[in-house]
Amino acid sequence: MRSFLLRSALKRGAIRSFSSESAPERKVAILGAAGGIGQPLALLMKLNPLVSTLSLYDIMGTPGVAADVSHINTRAQVAGFVGDDQLGDALKGADVVIIPAGVPRKPGMTRDDLFNINAGIVKGLCTAIAKHCPGALVNMISNPVNSTVPIAAEVFKKAGTYDEKKLFGVTTLDVVRAKTFYAGKAKVPVESVNVPVVGGHAGITILPLFSQATPATNALGAEDITALTKRTQDGGTEVVEAKAGKGSATLSMAYAGAVFADACLKGLNGVPDVVECSFVQSTVTELPFFASKVRLGKNGVEEVLGLGPLSDFEKEGLEALKPELKASIEKGIKFANEN
Repeated sequence: MRSFLLRSALKRGAIRSFSSESAPERKVAILGAAGGIGQPLALLMKLNPLVSTLSLYDIMGTPGVAADVSHINTRAQVAGFVGDDQLGDALKGADVVIIPAGVPRKPGMTRDDLFNINAGIVKGLCTAIAKHCPGALVNMISNPVNSTVPIAAEVFKKAGTYDEKKLFGVTTLDVVRAKTFYAGKAKVPVESVNVPVVGGHAGITILPLFSQATPATNALGAEDITALTKRTQDGGTEVVEAKAGKGSATLSMAYAGAVFADACLKGLNGVPDVVECSFVQSTVTELPFFASKVRLGKNGVEEVLGLGPLSDFEKEGLEALKPELKASIEKGIKFANEN
């Protein structure tokens, strides 16, 4: 019965449009695979038929996670790796590396409060990526993404392996939330909704472009758009508070991470017109990194797309987010260069 329900969910596109056709060999490595995001993400990537090898790494607990998901009757061969001495083997030959490693947010914490712990973790992992799989697409989930992506870029630059087309901050959860909240308020089927989300991945740096949402609606007034924007920006806090000290957004984040990784794999495999929002090196604004729609392809980023027409409310939001985003980017760069 459970198998039937899962297959039905997959057919309905709950894990969006994973191809069931024969696909090239692709290795995906998850760093932080035994954590709250890592475990459900490992499950979702095991269900993706584009993955032929699934490498699960963490500082503890991964042999159990790997044994568990390896019993699922899907294509991917699974292996678990533990500790620094096994990190190289976990990464060797990886096409996509997903990084949810680090500590989660707790009540009262901002993403920036996580910085001192997670910055060091990310720097160490990216040093290993530069050594063992320098050509992999790197999907950064570890918060604060506005700082950890610049840290990764600096690490790769120092190693001589940096390719701006292959480093992504995963902002897909902001898009997932914006779609869900918009559909609920506009009373349209959520499966058909698309909402670009630009800027960064924390608080006011998250800017959903509801003026570009499809299907368009006349049912939402200015107050509704303001409320939807704030709820999207505060989505992570909503979950942290609802879990009352026992975690942060892990399941929805794992889903969003799986959606973005799937898009990266499709791009690598030559599927045309794969477009997702992501926090990447950018010239869309004066900031060196910025989240906007990105076309994905065989080399990672094929094209960073512009913002398109903005409402006056969105133009104000764009100007308001820039100082905070700039400071977060600079904080990451400074950390990477001083430590």
